Amino acid sequence: MTTARRPGLRLQLMLLVVLTLGVLTTAARAQDRLELWHAYRGDEKSALEQVLARFTKQTGIAVDVLQVPHDAYPSKLSAAAPRGHGPHVFVDSHERLGDFLQRGVAAPQNAHPIEAELPEKALTALSIDGKRVGLPLAYKCLALYVNTALVREVPDSWEALTGLKQSLPSGVYPLAYETQNVYFHVAVLHAFGGRQLNADESFGLVGPPAVQSIQLVSDAVARGALPEEASGALVSELFRAGRAATVISGTYFASDIGDQVAYRVVPLPKVAATNSALAPYLTVEAAALTPKGARSADALSLVHFLAGAESAELRARVGKQVVTRRELPEYSKQSPFLSAFALQTQSAVLMPASARMRSTWEPATRALKKALSGAVTPAAALDEAKRRFDDVVRPPPPPASPTPLLIVIGLLCIGGAYYLYSNAKELGPRFRESLPAYRWVVHAVVGVFLLVVLPIIVGAGASLYAGRLGEMHYAGFANFIAILTARGGPLLTSGSFYLVLLVTLLWTVLNVLLHVVIGFALGLVLSRPALKLKPLYRVLLIIPWAVPSYVTALAWRGMFSKQFGAVSALLEAVGVEPFSWWARFSTAFAANLSTNVWLGFPFMMVVTLGALTAVPKEVLEAAEVDGASRWQRLMRVTVPMVVPAMLPAVLLGAIWTFNMFNVVFLVSGGEPDGTTDILVSEAYRWAFTRQAQYGYAAAYSVLIFLLLALFSRGMARAGRTKAMA
Repeated sequence: MTTARRPGLRLQLMLLVVLTLGVLTTAARAQDRLELWHAYRGDEKSALEQVLARFTKQTGIAVDVLQVPHDAYPSKLSAAAPRGHGPHVFVDSHERLGDFLQRGVAAPQNAHPIEAELPEKALTALSIDGKRVGLPLAYKCLALYVNTALVREVPDSWEALTGLKQSLPSGVYPLAYETQNVYFHVAVLHAFGGRQLNADESFGLVGPPAVQSIQLVSDAVARGALPEEASGALVSELFRAGRAATVISGTYFASDIGDQVAYRVVPLPKVAATNSALAPYLTVEAAALTPKGARSADALSLVHFLAGAESAELRARVGKQVVTRRELPEYSKQSPFLSAFALQTQSAVLMPASARMRSTWEPATRALKKALSGAVTPAAALDEAKRRFDDVVRPPPPPASPTPLLIVIGLLCIGGAYYLYSNAKELGPRFRESLPAYRWVVHAVVGVFLLVVLPIIVGAGASLYAGRLGEMHYAGFANFIAILTARGGPLLTSGSFYLVLLVTLLWTVLNVLLHVVIGFALGLVLSRPALKLKPLYRVLLIIPWAVPSYVTALAWRGMFSKQFGAVSALLEAVGVEPFSWWARFSTAFAANLSTNVWLGFPFMMVVTLGALTAVPKEVLEAAEVDGASRWQRLMRVTVPMVVPAMLPAVLLGAIWTFNMFNVVFLVSGGEPDGTTDILVSEAYRWAFTRQAQYGYAAAYSVLIFLLLALFSRGMARAGRTKAMA
């Protein structure tokens, strides 16, 4: 028997050696390659790929490129780079680099002779606390795209430009841009002398300049000179279709519209009321090193090549970028498109690179949307935004002593050890008897521990810490106290734990109720033997469940658009005036609810079909013989027999709905003013949009876990009681 096992053992050892050598070889090769992350798309992406191909050809250094979606870019970098993972080099705008430097995402670079070829303005933007963080690649700002077939002579003021509404064909907007996007609105704010972030790092989007800027845009929307609730995709479609005479956008817009429209680009007009031009933000696109890249000479060479003359020529010609060079490439000088953007950069306002800048976007965006919807006055919306900003940037709770927690953990360990010791005689034999069975489940136990239990433990531990990533300190239960006391404000104020919990409970109850009712009704219909085309109906009704939820959510978001949505068109067809679905809690909540019901009823329908097959036909026939009506047979025979089979599905559906992040985040986005956010989306915002307060977000997650654990326990007990009855 021993001899027979040797060939198999030798084969296993050989395979292990080959596998180990393969892994080591792959790891060695991976160390020889550089990794670069970016968020470019279209022509800019093509230009970057060509630049990297030239770099590899000239140096022999291979570069792996990863395109990361713009919205997810900061969070992915912040999660990977400080731990030595992710890219060696990344391309991003300068205003994030101050925050990245503090969090260990970006590393400072030493001076290099190539800086003599780069403009001082761009280098200054990348100098943070006396450290150079990256080398500049291109300027980014907004300018005015003009459809030359609709507008021959561009007015020099906002008032005259929006006044073209009278002379343009019906259905054509004189101006279009993302009115609810703060990045675009800031150009108007600067014309009134306002700022998004003041020099002392206080919230600047308050006071008369901010109110006047919103009022100017609101009046233009009311006159039909600007489209309402315009997204980037909608603006592109309006310009391509000839329904927007002018558009405010960046260089990337050229690749979105292609050659479908004859256009030219000019600097933004002035506001006649202030005699000041619209001044957009100026950002400096830079190539920066992560801490991992700072240790690689090849990564530094890549950064220098990206900022060099050869790269600049390619990025200008192919990517249509306004490159940051003292001596511009010949193509940039001859291109009217790039010349117009280069002229606009001279009057643009350099975006602050403060770490607090990131915390201004969410409250400012909510205030802008709320004010433009007419729900409140601009002044009230902006005052609320300032309060939220001040609340987010307030100092974290002070460090606490871990001694009480350590004492509790020690007592629990002593208690556990005493329990094992006192029951050793009973547990020992049972453990030895069960040892063969444990061998069959040990891999599953290890997998569940690593993938489920360990993250829960780490999350629970993180909830006891406060501060920014890299600067976190033990704070005890301060995060839980802050959450449960609504951070010192009214218990039912907007954004408080209790108000969000009530919305979450309402959201869960209504969704599960509608899922069960609609799914059960459709299941009854599809279970009828006489129904024709039953397989076709089943396939059609299962489609909403089969399509990815984020695709469905984005589609329904578009359907609820006030001006161009299918739902608004149907309402208008029956004589109902279209309205903004996101201006009121009731309508925004109804939009979320409709989307999630569409996604969820097929699951309950499938469960109902399975449960109905277990109902004995003999029982139904006996009830019919006894004279029971169809309704009585349904309520007194079918439903009681189906309920036990559906309870686990209801529990699972409730847990899914309680944490249904995709629908809430993508459909309403928490609008209006965060009132439709649920607990999981509120936790997300604390983690990724409010100064990365991971400890506070982890505390939210622990509370969500405890609520769901209690709910699951209650449902399980109710199910057992029902079964016993």
